[in-house]
Amino acid sequence: MPDTRPTTGPGAGPGSGPGTDTGTDPGSGMDTGSGTDAARRRLAAAQAALLGALVADGPAPAGFDPARLEVQRRALIAKRASVVAGIAPELPRILGDRYRPVFAAYARGRPMTGGYRPDAMRFVAHLLESAPSLSRQQRRRLRRWYRERSGRAPRGWGPAGLLRLLGRGT
Repeated sequence: MPDTRPTTGPGAGPGSGPGTDTGTDPGSGMDTGSGTDAARRRLAAAQAALLGALVADGPAPAGFDPARLEVQRRALIAKRASVVAGIAPELPRILGDRYRPVFAAYARGRPMTGGYRPDAMRFVAHLLESAPSLSRQQRRRLRRWYRERSGRAPRGWGPAGLLRLLGRGT
């Protein structure tokens, strides 16, 4: 039976010509496993390497320009610093002009996990553990900031909480 698939126009392209195997059963669209799994594994490995280069300070994967990856890495760290500053505006106020460079040094090689709030908490914990250049006032303010956010959940703002706040409750 001759191949009736088009060689030009819609439906044409790689994998559509005579003698090509797309890895699927034409009748069912099911994967027949003819190299598709291996291609997916290669793609997943390449994506993981690229992600590692961008957010975990990994080496540039083959075929990527290291200088361009560095520009993108810096942009991602700057965005992360901006979001953390948005949810924790006290941190840039406490650290002043040093906030961005100190955050960039922290973020490099530390991929974010768990969201921006936990990232802010880990950033402050990192500073308190390993930043000897902090002034006493900065260290005290960061310690207070951390303590206020890492303790037990605050009491609720329901009717009883509002009465307590107003001094009318128990």
